[in-house]
This record gives sequence, structure tokens and C-alpha cells, in this order.
Amino acid sequence: MGKTVEISVARPFLPLLTEKKRIKFFHGGRGGGKSYAFADALLMKGLQQPLFIACLREIQDTIKDSVHKLLSDRISAYDLEEYEIKESEIVNRLNGTRFIFKGLRDQDPQKIKSLEGVDIAWIEEAQTITKKSWDILSPTIRKDGSEIWISMNREEENDPLWVALAAQPDDRTMVVKVNYYDNPFCPEELKLQALSSKNKDWDEYLHIWEGEPVQQGDKKLISAKAVKRAYETKIDNANSTQPLIVGCDPARFGDDACAICYRRGRQAYHLKTYRKQSVVDVANILTSIVLNDKPVRINIDVGGLGAGVYDLMVDRGYGDIVRAVNFGSKAQDEERYGNRRAEMWARINNWLNGELPVSIIDKEQLLLTDLTAPEKKYDRLSRLLLEAKDDIKKRIGRSTDIGDALALTFAEAFYPMGLADRVEELSVDDNVYL
Repeated sequence: MGKTVEISVARPFLPLLTEKKRIKFFHGGRGGGKSYAFADALLMKGLQQPLFIACLREIQDTIKDSVHKLLSDRISAYDLEEYEIKESEIVNRLNGTRFIFKGLRDQDPQKIKSLEGVDIAWIEEAQTITKKSWDILSPTIRKDGSEIWISMNREEENDPLWVALAAQPDDRTMVVKVNYYDNPFCPEELKLQALSSKNKDWDEYLHIWEGEPVQQGDKKLISAKAVKRAYETKIDNANSTQPLIVGCDPARFGDDACAICYRRGRQAYHLKTYRKQSVVDVANILTSIVLNDKPVRINIDVGGLGAGVYDLMVDRGYGDIVRAVNFGSKAQDEERYGNRRAEMWARINNWLNGELPVSIIDKEQLLLTDLTAPEKKYDRLSRLLLEAKDDIKKRIGRSTDIGDALALTFAEAFYPMGLADRVEELSVDDNVYL
């Protein structure tokens, strides 16, 4: 009877062992434990049943470039005598499980055919994988029930695998973010290093320790630093008399989502997306919000299907609450902004960076990528414009639906004050929006 070996996998990585998905996509910053968890999970699975496992990366000039040493070290740490460590592969002597190691760059379909029988492909440092490599690899991992495990620290917003798989995951794709504070095995020294980085350079901290893509400096209208600061700020709005403003960005195309965002003064919350909703479905959702949450305003983007939603809400008797907003229409301040969209997004930026703290309640951090995506431009009159929505979608792989929903809550600089039934007039320059 063989000895019993206990291999511990941190809770965030348990889906590697328990979930059945074609793509298992894990991303995050330093200290999250992705490489160790992937190695341990694969060794564990390779003990339980015979598997053909390919460990892949974009460039592998020698075996030293691969995870061969990491797997070997874990085998030694757990004293897994079943595994035989060879120069270029690792084999389970008892059941035949086999690990191979390959680089993908310059591979053509003929050379990569050796992967057709793979049960699990682990793509390590996936931020370096090119679209060409992925297009060759994906159809090659074709065995029924095969899985592709991906570990990456994001480098840029348009990392090819992020755009192809994680930006808009389908039902067969699992996307999980794990950072150092999610990893129970993260050494205390790394935690101290993360804290030091956080205090010295916020943008660098976000990239290295929280796995956010590198920020593009002055090209961006809204910084990740400002959004993260709002995530960490807590404001109690439970008994607030500030009016509830709702932004609704109905889906424009088949793969876009209808997005809804609530805002009461300095707090944004209740971020939700809905897919495959008809005009009537969206109107029903908004009607429920009117009856249950009593907003003083629901601003609806009427640039596409939203016009039908707006008309239905007016027909139902809610014309005093709903407002039609067109992102492409003239700005209220035409001297500073090229259109309404740029003006509303600029108000978000002012809100985030104003003197008073603001709070975003967003457990899934849906807003972070959306708000930091648009690049700013200027027209011939030096008025602010934003990168076109279609261009953003091509670059990051999805539409900024949630960001647009929040922007819609800034369609006006002031709103009725709820219970007081009055108007608090605030200048756009006050950087404070009710």
C-alpha cells in the first residue's frame, strides 16, 4: 500500500480541481501563488489518473525557460516518488501521466500536432502569448474533455489572450483574479513589500501587486489610482436624503450588455449588467426600480435601442422621472467638451478627484477596466473628446457598458433633492455632483 501524500491548494484555486471548464483563466499580481497552485493541482491530478499535460509558453529556448524546475521542486517537496524527472519531461512511473514542455513561437500547425492528444495545456506567462500562437494552439487542443489552464500577470489592456478569452468570457470559460491578499500561503515578507509599494507608487503597485495592466499615462482620462481610491473609501449612505440617480445604458449590439448603475451623491453602487434583454424587458427592469427604489431620475442612453425603452417608460407614466440622453449630442458646456459623452465622463473624473471623498461599491471591480479604458482626444477647438466606443471595444475586447451607465448619472450637474423637493444648484466646476 502506497504512502498518503497531502497536497494543499489554496481556496481560490480549488476550481482547477472541482470545475469542468474548457478554459480556466487565472490572473493577478505578484504573490497570488498562481504558478505554485497550478503546479500542485496538475501533480495531484496526474497522481489520480493518467494524463497528458503540456506546459507551454511563448518562448522556450531551453528547458530552463519552462516550469520544469518548478514542477521538479514541488515533486521533491512532497516526496512524490511516483514521478520520474527526466531532462525534458516528467513521467509518472505508475500510471503513465506525462508532462512535456514547449515554446509556441515559430511553431507551425505541423510541428504542434504532437499536442493533439493533450488532456490539459498549461499556458504560463500568458501575457506574452501572441494572437498567432493562440490561433494555432487553440484548435490543436481538441481531445474531448480537454482543458486549457492559463496563468498571467496582465501587461497591457489589449493582451491578446485577455481580449480573446477573458474580456468577454463565454459559458465554457472561467476567469478568476487572485492577488497576494487572496493567497493564504503568501509570505509575510511579500505582504510587507506590497504595502511599501502601495505607499510609494500607486500605479506601480496596481500593476505589480494587483495585476492591473500598465497605465498609459496622459493618454487616459481616468486613472486606475482614482478608481481604486474610491473602492477603498467607505461612505454610509443608508439614511441619506441625497437623491438616487440611475444610469441605464441599453445594449446596442448582440454582444453588448444592458448596464445599470445607481448613484447617491458621493457613492456609486448597485452595478448590474443584463444580456439578451428586449426593449420591453429593460423597461420592466426600470419600472421595478421606479416602484421599489424611488429614484428621482433615470437617465437612458437613447443612441440605439434605448429610444424604445425611453418611449415605453414615458407611455407607462414615468415621463417625470426618465430622461433621454444621447452621448453624441452637444455638450451642455460646448466650449469645453466636444459632445455629451466627453462631458459626462469628465464629470466622473472630477467626481473621483474632487476634494470630497467618493465611494464605489463594486465587488467584481467591473468599473475599473471600463473607467480606465477610454483615451482622451481634443478637437480643432481644443475641446475634450473620448476615443470612439468601437475603437475601445477592438482594443480591450468589450464595450464599456458599466462605465457608460455611471456616466449617465452625471448627465446633469444638479438634481432635485429627494425628500426636500428642492434643487441644490452646483456648478460643474465645484467637482461635486448630487
